[in-house]
Amino acid sequence: MNFPRRHFLHLAAGAALLPEVMQIAWAQAYPARPVRIIVGFAPGGPADVHARVLGQWLLDRLGQPFVIENRLGAGSNIAAEAVVHAPADGYTLLLITNSHALNASLYQKPNFNFIRDIAPIAGIDREPFVMLVHPSVPANTVPEFIAYAKANGSKLNFASAGNGSVGHVSGELFKMMAGVNLLHVPYRGGAPALADLIAGRVQVSFLPTAGTIEHVTSGTLRALAVTTTTRSEALPDVPTVGDFLAGYESSVWFGIGAPRSTPADIVHTLNKEINVALADPRLKARLADFGGTAIPGSSTDFGKLIADETEKWAKVIKFAGIKPE
Repeated sequence: MNFPRRHFLHLAAGAALLPEVMQIAWAQAYPARPVRIIVGFAPGGPADVHARVLGQWLLDRLGQPFVIENRLGAGSNIAAEAVVHAPADGYTLLLITNSHALNASLYQKPNFNFIRDIAPIAGIDREPFVMLVHPSVPANTVPEFIAYAKANGSKLNFASAGNGSVGHVSGELFKMMAGVNLLHVPYRGGAPALADLIAGRVQVSFLPTAGTIEHVTSGTLRALAVTTTTRSEALPDVPTVGDFLAGYESSVWFGIGAPRSTPADIVHTLNKEINVALADPRLKARLADFGGTAIPGSSTDFGKLIADETEKWAKVIKFAGIKPE
């Protein structure tokens, strides 16, 4: 059968456009069924709460449930590996935290490369830690603490929620930059570390603002500084560590990722919706309850944060010789 040339060209043009049209239709239909958000930490913890708050927002906006699935183990590596090997169709997401940036150096032979195998979608928020001391420590400022530590380093213990935790690496970064010697005492979680700090069995710790502010306001503990580059709205009178040690920064941050080959249109859809969420006063107020500040931006911005944090903490982990528990 002979086709006129013009007819053939129309058919060829239509065929060339078909994949693009199908991709647009797919993106417009997304999500067509429930989406899983895999969280590498226990229900009720900060990571889990962030996933549930965001999941509810996305349900309200996109009309499909965002189901939270907690997969604990290996410092959140089990959750990450589950997402790495999931279909790259936008229906399995990962709640990313700075633990994933730390794990790249803590674990020598993971079954994946986080930066290579996870597609960043969007950041959620960033939360400071607080440098806290027991009132028995004769220091009201970071410079006074550094001077005291240099004179009495062998007497000072610093507590953390465990080897390789954010509080641990925050303290090690402080030691590295301040040139002080503090003995690290790892605990199984932040609650027992806080309890021993209040009791005076350890002298200093870097802990989240949530859950510690009441002890600062009551005078049970003394806040010397927050660890972010700017002051915390929850503790506006407390300076930053960076005010005294230029370049110091440590924080907890959260975001969303997906398997590496997830279609760009789906990544764009999720990034756009998450950024809309971060501009909403109600969601911003929820983040403020955690002491957090929203970190809106593109997927590229979030990818740069992950890469920068991975490189930064690799140096600290090597310096301190930190090994996973």
